[in-house]
Amino acid sequence: QSCLSRQQLLAAIRQMQQLLKGQETRFSEGLRAVRSRLSTIHASLAKAAPEPPAAACPALQAPADGRMFGTKYLVDHEVHFACDPGFQLLGSSTRICQANGSWTGQEARCAEIRECSSSPCQNGGTCLEGLNHFKCLCPPQWTGTTCQNQAQTAPPTWSVTDDPAFSRQPRCAQIAQTQQCSCDPGFHMSGTASNGICQDLNECEVYRQQGGPRLCAHACVNIPGSFRCSCPAGYVLLGDGKSCEDIDECSLSQDNCTSGSTCINTGGGFQCVTPQCPPAAGNVSYVKTSPFQCERNPCPMESRSCHQAPKTISFHYLPLPSKLQTPAPLFRMATAAAPGRPGPDSLRFGIAGGNERGHFVVQRSDRHTGELLLLQSLRGPRTVHVDVDMAEYLDRAFQAKHLSKITLFVSAYEF
Repeated sequence: QSCLSRQQLLAAIRQMQQLLKGQETRFSEGLRAVRSRLSTIHASLAKAAPEPPAAACPALQAPADGRMFGTKYLVDHEVHFACDPGFQLLGSSTRICQANGSWTGQEARCAEIRECSSSPCQNGGTCLEGLNHFKCLCPPQWTGTTCQNQAQTAPPTWSVTDDPAFSRQPRCAQIAQTQQCSCDPGFHMSGTASNGICQDLNECEVYRQQGGPRLCAHACVNIPGSFRCSCPAGYVLLGDGKSCEDIDECSLSQDNCTSGSTCINTGGGFQCVTPQCPPAAGNVSYVKTSPFQCERNPCPMESRSCHQAPKTISFHYLPLPSKLQTPAPLFRMATAAAPGRPGPDSLRFGIAGGNERGHFVVQRSDRHTGELLLLQSLRGPRTVHVDVDMAEYLDRAFQAKHLSKITLFVSAYEF
């Protein structure tokens, strides 16, 4: 009996040892799985952790009358500067963003090149500024690039002689037993050295006759010793003294549009517009849903003509300068599907009407967008209308049409 009990006890102990060994194996495998899982999570978190933001420098601006190249302001990135023709760069042409968040070099500025500041013209010659160069207009008895050679020529035709306000006495000095006389900038010597007088130079006429660069965007006005530019009504002269900028009467509340109409700024003025939906015809009628859009009322199921009529009609007003360089994109039409409904899988665009249809073309710019292009330049002042429609198709079946009525207000001027 005792021998049997001992055998049973040994078997039980071995069974317990096997059980513990299995438990130990499963526990070790569980630990390894947990450790592997933790390593995976740690690696993914470390990979996804955002990198510390790179140090950056403050944004820079292009100098007046110049351009800036480079749009990144991070450490070690470069920004370059250049000036327009007729201007020279002062400061640094290249600046680099440093690790401390500051730029190398000095602020870039563009200064107008004043070739005449050194008074290069001799013997009463008048200096004219050009783009990166100067030109001397010499008195009748002098020739050469700096009026250094004596000659006999006819008196010039580009001076003002009949108004005393446009004349000055010359400045004369005795140098080495000869009298040297000179005129202020903008004047030229007329007459002989002994009884000469400084007469105004009409810069506007000189540049017009000689085909030089346009002094003014609009009108040039001669004044004693110089000239000034003027702009037409509805424009203001810019800081460069030459260019004209349109005054936005609408944003400045300088319009006289009545309530119910909308002010549209145009080149040199404004227009008051009141778009109207087309009158009801048969089963087709429209309701105004915004100042510039009409939507078609629901159609009877059996009315094919109603479903073929435009579902929406929108109104658009664009100001244009005269003689705009072509081809010029003017307007885009796009489609958007309603939430939960499939959008069209194809679109067709066309010019549906207008008074200058031959000047335009509609082309697809991407799958869901069409673009109206101006192909022939328009000379103002005039008002041009063009209607563009967009038809939507799904599985080659017509869905809806949208009409855009575009009005172009073409300015009398090219600016």
